Amino acid sequence: MREFTARFATAEEIENWDKHVTANPNGGNMLQSAAYASVKNGSGWKVRFLVLEGGGNSSYNLVLEKSFPVLGRLWYLIKGPDLAGAADLGPALEACARLVRGRRLNVFTIKVEPDIIDSDDARRELAAANLAKAPNIQSNDSTALLDISGTEEEVFKAVSSRARNAIRRAEREGCQVVRQEHGPETYRTLYDLMANTVSAKGSMPLRSYDYYARFWDEFCNRGQGNFFFTYEDGKPSVGAFVINYGAKATYKDGGSTQNRKQYGDSHLVQWTAIKRMQELGCTEYDFCGTPPAERIKDKAHNLYGMGMFKTSFTKTVTDFVGCHDYVLSPLRHRLWVNGGEKVFRRIETARTGQQFY
Repeated sequence: MREFTARFATAEEIENWDKHVTANPNGGNMLQSAAYASVKNGSGWKVRFLVLEGGGNSSYNLVLEKSFPVLGRLWYLIKGPDLAGAADLGPALEACARLVRGRRLNVFTIKVEPDIIDSDDARRELAAANLAKAPNIQSNDSTALLDISGTEEEVFKAVSSRARNAIRRAEREGCQVVRQEHGPETYRTLYDLMANTVSAKGSMPLRSYDYYARFWDEFCNRGQGNFFFTYEDGKPSVGAFVINYGAKATYKDGGSTQNRKQYGDSHLVQWTAIKRMQELGCTEYDFCGTPPAERIKDKAHNLYGMGMFKTSFTKTVTDFVGCHDYVLSPLRHRLWVNGGEKVFRRIETARTGQQFY
């Protein structure tokens, strides 16, 4: 078992945060980025920049911190910690515990959601690390991942015949995808398409326009955000926002109008985005959210439709281990799970109108 230490990042490391995160054992995650840190900081969460070191490797991870009366502080290592494997979770979290106790930070629970693929071995390591399963938070704890490291021709051959046929037909019938510059007009266009989709399908709750505008702005200003649209009868019909972060591309946001005439337009948007991500040096494309593998064909699942679309590009659904709690104060953690979290989430939503996490 490797020994780990935990510390807060230096000013120089924070200044070059993305360079460090994308060099993590698994390449980091866009939700650990400097852009996302700017989005969350001051929104009810305090952002901390955490460095884990062990076995000659360093791992840079965002910590979202929130304080609660009586309970103390909650740490949320969003999509982290980024480690070489599940066996490192125990010693890495022990190092975190030493840090918070040494600094007297009064943290009662550390919430983690590492991008470790779910398996019997991974579950045994999680149990050995004394992690308690918690409800998943992020939409891509089950997701469709496409390897885009090959040539354009190789990647195109790898997707299903259904997706290839849709792309070819859309191109044949004159459908065009437009890459648009970021800014308020583009933001409003995509947000309206997203709202249309949520209204029609009710698949996922939608945050406020201001939240998305800030989110898109932070990534785009760092050269990490990309907008793609198709138009029908002169009006936007399909839109997508895709993030390039290190070697990973993420289809973060999308929406469309209903009852469109253009066949294959959504597939063509994704294919255009994939090609652009290849140009930017990405080798993996995350479609960002499907039902779990065992429920991918379950029509009762709220992500069924999106799952069917995304798995037309890559049939394999990747299930990560999801969200777990590392308990530092058993009594206060029990208060949290037995009603405290529910109460504080309700208060926060009523006060801000925003989602809690």
